[in-house]
Amino acid sequence: MNLRHLTLHQLRIFLAVARHASFTRAAEALHLSPPTLSLQVKQLAETIGQPLFEQLGKKIYLTATGQTLAEACQDLETRMERLTQDLAALQGVERGSLKLAILTTVQYTVPKLLGRFCSAHPGIEVSMQVGNREMLLHRLAHNLDDLTIMGQPPEQLALVSEVFAENPLVLLAPPGHPLVGQRAIDPQRLQDQPFVLREPGSGTRLTSEKFFAQQGIRIKNRLEVGSNEAIKQTVAGGLGLAVLSAHAVAAELALGELVQLDVQGFPLMRHWHLVYPLGKRLSPAALAFKAWLGQAASAMAEAPLQKI
Repeated sequence: MNLRHLTLHQLRIFLAVARHASFTRAAEALHLSPPTLSLQVKQLAETIGQPLFEQLGKKIYLTATGQTLAEACQDLETRMERLTQDLAALQGVERGSLKLAILTTVQYTVPKLLGRFCSAHPGIEVSMQVGNREMLLHRLAHNLDDLTIMGQPPEQLALVSEVFAENPLVLLAPPGHPLVGQRAIDPQRLQDQPFVLREPGSGTRLTSEKFFAQQGIRIKNRLEVGSNEAIKQTVAGGLGLAVLSAHAVAAELALGELVQLDVQGFPLMRHWHLVYPLGKRLSPAALAFKAWLGQAASAMAEAPLQKI
């Protein structure tokens, strides 16, 4: 076995297959044809001299050798990223890359801030992943991003977490709902009202369910929907009430497509957090964006929601 014949290209391909547990999905992620990818993995296994994967039914699994190699590939990837950051630091903050992952709710505000940041720092290459809480937790656990913006950080991961903005949750109804226009509505009047909810595990859903449980209120789960946009359309169509971030519905409230109910205890105040793994060394670009967010947070708190 002569490891000098290994190439970074082969290791990158192998690590993608290991992470996706699928040759097809890895090929799609790397924009390679499946035959080309399979050939590279085969040549890598021949160089190592041992099988890297085993197939059981339709699924593939890492062998012990494959697991050892995957850990080494992760170390190499981390070191190469650090090298990129070190080289960028020598050139100043105007060079380098920034990888962000943001919660779907944050997409109504952060991309605008990111656009301004990119205009101020045109030399920084920025990529952004938008997803639900489950996807963000997966990416955090595998250290796939420089910075993550989410709601409540998970307690089971060792993270650095900083609050950067408030995220008020409001109770929404269609314009023709009987409670529209009433003031200081007693939460008990929501008993048995049909609700449109986010998927289980959503921070918005957990917060609203905790509030209703504390009030001794039982709500009807009429629908579970996996996106804010779908929830807004469903509520506007009269199928139920919903709790969503005020930032996510600013446009619909302004147009009168949805109405914010004046219920005692609302809005429910949550916060957005800037999160990254404990011990992670942030690149100059990540530090610059972190500082940018800190400056923007004050403006977000003072500006009307529709102008953020």
